[in-house]
Amino acid sequence: MKKQRSGRDDPRFRQIDSLADYVGADLARTHGFTRSEEAAGLDPELVETQHRQLLRDGFIILPDMASPEQIGALRQQSRPHLEKLGRNSFEGERTQRIYGVPEKLRAADPFIEHPLVLAHLDRLLMPNYLLSQAQVINILDGSPAQPLHIDDGFYPWPRPRPALSVATVFALDDFTERNGATVAIPGSHQWGQDRVPGADDPRVSAVMPAGACILFLGNLWHGGGANDSGASRLAITAQYCEPWLRTQENFFLSVSRETAASVSENIRRMLGYSIHPPFAGMCNGMHPKRALPDSGEQ
Repeated sequence: MKKQRSGRDDPRFRQIDSLADYVGADLARTHGFTRSEEAAGLDPELVETQHRQLLRDGFIILPDMASPEQIGALRQQSRPHLEKLGRNSFEGERTQRIYGVPEKLRAADPFIEHPLVLAHLDRLLMPNYLLSQAQVINILDGSPAQPLHIDDGFYPWPRPRPALSVATVFALDDFTERNGATVAIPGSHQWGQDRVPGADDPRVSAVMPAGACILFLGNLWHGGGANDSGASRLAITAQYCEPWLRTQENFFLSVSRETAASVSENIRRMLGYSIHPPFAGMCNGMHPKRALPDSGEQ
């Protein structure tokens, strides 16, 4: 028997007279816009202060974001997957990367859906923003600095422009000047299309203890630092993008439907089991959550 849907006879859902009636409007009868309840419960003044700094500098460093237990669990789950080195100087020929993180590492979930991160994403991106990619990155001793870059530069929209994506890098080891701490150029998110980093542009290294996080806009120039410390440097990074953009990683292929059905609602919608209105992301004309096993939806 089909479930009765509240509001199914509401004229809002039946009479569409113009484009303005449904573009950007939340007209879903069952699965509407969703926001993290945990993010909504944070101190709004704290988030606003951080938000202003983020818009000014292009990045913020957030302390005490992960517990030693969370770090230890992710380190343990990551260890068997840290095998291959990067294929080029951008990936890092002395850097190990784990792709397909949402399928392989359940211990990564608290980092991907951290409430404070989601609170900033709710301010920066449209509702039902997506997870664009997630990686565990281990920079080995002897690795040169990664070329400076912007994460959303591959989208063909000239700068200056608003950021189309937002990224985090969580320190699983202490980040130092010598072991590959992320390097950022403050204010570079406001640069035009033709400007690239020069020798005189100030650089900031995200020196921070394990458990801290650097959160930055997708149009900020940044890169992994060189590692000559004698030890490796472990981190997890996640990138998020506007819901109308193509993600970097195809999670419909790398994450099984069984896993998508088992994760939190936050992660499920960021994997693409959501709708950007009026119908981007649909499956057979319906909300993609209906395609998950044991969804209970008709």
